Amino acid sequence: MSSASDVAPADACAVRVVDPEKVAVVTAALPEAETIADLAQVFGLLSDPGRLRVITALLEGGEMCVCDIAASCGHSESAVSHALRLLRANRVVRVRRAGRMAYYRLDDSHIRLLLDLALTHVGHGEEEGA
Repeated sequence: MSSASDVAPADACAVRVVDPEKVAVVTAALPEAETIADLAQVFGLLSDPGRLRVITALLEGGEMCVCDIAASCGHSESAVSHALRLLRANRVVRVRRAGRMAYYRLDDSHIRLLLDLALTHVGHGEEEGA
């Protein structure tokens, strides 16, 4: 008599490696563990809706001060400041100081490209569903 634990999942492989050459190529091409951890950190930062609104505001508005970002996003200045601290610590945004004012912008074109692609991807899915 077999138990439920004896039944293999429908997507389980019957053998451990089907295409060893492909596995070797993919394994060699995978980034280092530290790079994967850094990438996960960036995507983790982008996964928070509040931070994503701040980033999107900077994508649309370019360089902005905290109060303008807060007004654009509908968040408190305190919440925006907290989000910007995290984003700055992870090199997603950078700051320029002018006297007592601090102006934030996206750190580099890679962040802009990543957001543009993500927005296009989300828009593409909405177009198909319509």
